[in-house]
This record gives sequence, structure tokens and C-alpha cells, in this order.
Amino acid sequence: MSAKEINLELLLGKQVLGLNGKVVGHLEEVRAELCEGECIVEEYHVGSFAFLERLAAYSIGREILRLFGASSRGGGVKVPWDKMDLSDTEHPRLLCSVDELERLHLEER
Repeated sequence: MSAKEINLELLLGKQVLGLNGKVVGHLEEVRAELCEGECIVEEYHVGSFAFLERLAAYSIGREILRLFGASSRGGGVKVPWDKMDLSDTEHPRLLCSVDELERLHLEER
């Protein structure tokens, strides 16, 4: 797959669609590493737990979610870089089923 430059700040908050066309969640965080002076995306975090990570309010948000009955399962997914279609940056889409993705958990940080 060829490299593509994207302004990541323009992706944050965009709705991510699943294979079925339904909204999976909002793209809230991008995990990347610097490699030889280039930023290489490793994974995207999508959903409500990812939103809390992005706001750096994870500890407080986790407790609030627990008060309202959120389980430690669900709430977001980790999307590997190669499982996200960004050919239309206004409408990012998954290239796999949500069931194939690792879930974000309340305990993670």
C-alpha cells in the first residue's frame, strides 16, 4: 500500500462507518510513532472511550461512565492502520467487520 499524507487534525471527530454503512463511532485518537523523521500511524481509536482518551479526562470519565452503568466492554474499538479506508477523508470507513477489532476497555490507559 502506498503512503499517503493526511492532515490528521481534520479526521478527528469524523464519524466512522462500518461495512454495513452504520456509524461505528467517531474517530477520536490516532496512535502513531516517529520513524526516521516521519509519523507512521499504527492505529485509530474510535468511540466514546477514545473520546475520553483524547480529552485527557480518562480517569474522571471512566468513573462517570461506570456510575451510569457502562460496562468495561464496548465503548470503542482499536482500528489497525490498514483496516481504515481514508480515500474519502470526510467519510472514513472500516475495511473489516467491527467484530474483528480489539475493543477499548475502561481499565486501559
